[in-house]
Amino acid sequence: MLTQDDHRRIEAAVAEAEAGSSGDILVVLAGEVSSYRETPIAWGAAVALVVPPILLAASLGRLVTAVSGGGWTAAQAGALQPQIGAILTGYVVSQLVLFAATVLLVSAPPVRRALTPRFLKRHRVKKAAFHHFAAAHAHAKDSDTGVLVFVALVDRQVQILADRAIHEKAGDAVWKAAAAAIQTGMRRPDPTSGILEAIGLCGAALKAHFPSSRRRRADRPTEV
Repeated sequence: MLTQDDHRRIEAAVAEAEAGSSGDILVVLAGEVSSYRETPIAWGAAVALVVPPILLAASLGRLVTAVSGGGWTAAQAGALQPQIGAILTGYVVSQLVLFAATVLLVSAPPVRRALTPRFLKRHRVKKAAFHHFAAAHAHAKDSDTGVLVFVALVDRQVQILADRAIHEKAGDAVWKAAAAAIQTGMRRPDPTSGILEAIGLCGAALKAHFPSSRRRRADRPTEV
């Protein structure tokens, strides 16, 4: 997570980016936007469905080979029924054990984060960003030039949303460049540098298309 000094740097960058523009920049720094409870269950189900059939096929294969190639009598073959029953029972038990063990293992936060698909993380982060964007609109007055920079630090995902007026002027390129700057910054020793670069890009777009010598400034949080 970022330090208090990082937060001060971000707040200063936002103030500088907004200066001379009629637009607003809201930076939201989130940790992890979801617990992704479906990830352990999905992995548990996958392991329970894939591994036991392989073991069952191997066990039954050995029994079939013994019966067909060993000249067994009917009495000897009938004696295999308890063994087949034990194999099938072991199949069911192994499914339950593998499911529970896998769910428990994947529920550990580091493992769950590594095994959660990126598309699911993107979807959850995008959903959270839209919620914050809608909430910001609900409290904003006479503003259609706002930009939301939403950074999920643990998920390592970024969403940048802009009001229609500034988006129509600036287009997609500036927001994609800002998001790429943050993603690149996350791979550096100082991840805040990417956020500062993104804020600068957003501020440049606001100043270019909606310049103003009068600023509407209010304290806004930079972390949730």
